[in-house]
Amino acid sequence: MADESRNSDLILQQAKSSLADQRAGGRRRPIPQGARQIRRGHFGRKLRNIAFAVVGIWLGLSIIGGIISGIGFTGLAIGAAATVAAVWLFGQYPKLKIPSRADLNPASPDVKALVGRTELWLESQRRALPAPAVKLVDTIGLQLDSLGAQLVGLDQASPQAAEVRKLVGEHLPDMIDGYRKIPDHLRYEARAGTTPAKQFLEGLQTISTEIDSVTRQLAAGALDNLAIKTRYLEYKYGDAAHEETPA
Repeated sequence: MADESRNSDLILQQAKSSLADQRAGGRRRPIPQGARQIRRGHFGRKLRNIAFAVVGIWLGLSIIGGIISGIGFTGLAIGAAATVAAVWLFGQYPKLKIPSRADLNPASPDVKALVGRTELWLESQRRALPAPAVKLVDTIGLQLDSLGAQLVGLDQASPQAAEVRKLVGEHLPDMIDGYRKIPDHLRYEARAGTTPAKQFLEGLQTISTEIDSVTRQLAAGALDNLAIKTRYLEYKYGDAAHEETPA
């Protein structure tokens, strides 16, 4: 009974928050850094392709002009048209490939790259989810950013890496896929004292809590080192050191 009450409170809280955002005109949604980096890298490759194409066009025309003693107005017009076409073509293609469910492979050798792909995949799922779930998915996306920062230099064969792979490459996408397969009219139908919608929110909340827990475990060493250094500096340069200094 208490669990059902907590689930109901969670749904109500998320729904009220979403409604308030919509009435206020909507807040700008923070995009997770991992997904942003993937998009930025894709955009950078497009700019590189455009630059190579434009340089190639005008270099080719200059070589032709040197051979035939100038390209004239017609050559300039052809170069301009080819430049516009190249900018349009390489600005449109290749399209950014959104990871599919199959791309989120828990056996991925690079766990940090897996986290980035999961962030991008999560973004593509938002429109298919109810508003309360979208809020949680956005929170999880930002949590994955923090988690990804802790994975730099992590032993890929460590238990922590295996746990992250399970969370972001299996449990999280399986949860979302499973919910999306349920017909809309059945998502809020009571079954055994709960509904699929409540179970889905509860599952997302559990995953969010676990991601936060893993992040804290991975950051524990850095936190301990910072505390030790801070205590050392306080001892060496703090009030106690000044009090012991002879007048």
